Amino acid sequence: MTEQKRPAFGSRHLSDEQDVFSHNAWDDVEWTDEQSEEANTIIEKQYENRMSDTKWETLNSDLPSAWNRFYNIHENKFFKDRQWLFTEYPELLFSSSNRNSKQLLTILEVGCGVGNSIFPIIRTNNINENSNIFLYCCDYSSTAIDILKQNIDYNTKYCHAFVYDITSLNPMPFEENSLDFILMIFVLSAIHPSQHEQVIKNLIKYLKPGHGKLLFRDYGLYDMAQLRFKNDKCIEKNLYARSDGTLTYFFQQDELDQLFTRNGLVKEQNLIDRRLQVNRSKQLKMYRIWLQCKYIKA
Repeated sequence: MTEQKRPAFGSRHLSDEQDVFSHNAWDDVEWTDEQSEEANTIIEKQYENRMSDTKWETLNSDLPSAWNRFYNIHENKFFKDRQWLFTEYPELLFSSSNRNSKQLLTILEVGCGVGNSIFPIIRTNNINENSNIFLYCCDYSSTAIDILKQNIDYNTKYCHAFVYDITSLNPMPFEENSLDFILMIFVLSAIHPSQHEQVIKNLIKYLKPGHGKLLFRDYGLYDMAQLRFKNDKCIEKNLYARSDGTLTYFFQQDELDQLFTRNGLVKEQNLIDRRLQVNRSKQLKMYRIWLQCKYIKA
């Protein structure tokens, strides 16, 4: 399948640098050779001053507690609800006109946190106990799941939230080959790259053959977040430790394509979302790079 241009926010392009602070964001901002060279230099220096093995061993041993601490501190106030999901993934807008209303449609979101994707999906689609849509959502953090279940829109008649480690081989609470969609939004980057292969293998066996779809979005190489890391935060190439003890990895486009296709998925979309966000009051430029993918189970 041919690679598609992102349609959602693709209409705002910066043609005159003098206009840069006239809007909050610009789309499809290509980098100059100088910017790429500067970013490479920063990343090389980060790696040269990477974390010691001893510090990494200590950090790694504490990873199981890091996300619980995060949600104990921030509760449901850190992340905003992802209303942008429906422009980037129109597949998540369900109606009788785009699906067979008599057939159960099932969705799994992994790394759901406190429900910033799940609840917009429920509200936007008016999902209720009479809908033929059922949502599963899981997170590594038991604290996050406890907070999610307290939301007024959580109802076990159409949503089941559970604690789960997607790197494990433990069974999920549904059959293999049964899911229409798996949603992974800024999730795989929080897992050590040595486990990425196992995670994808674990998940795709639950997608329906022929049309079950993986919807994926995560950090891309050279994103502003990567370039801002200080010395002693780089663990290995493109892998970093945040100040709260959680991990973040920055992907390359081909790397993801190879990961997905060698595990039985077919590309529908794999694009780089390059966006220039600006702080107009402080006159700051922030270059964001995300990777957005849609892959179908063969």
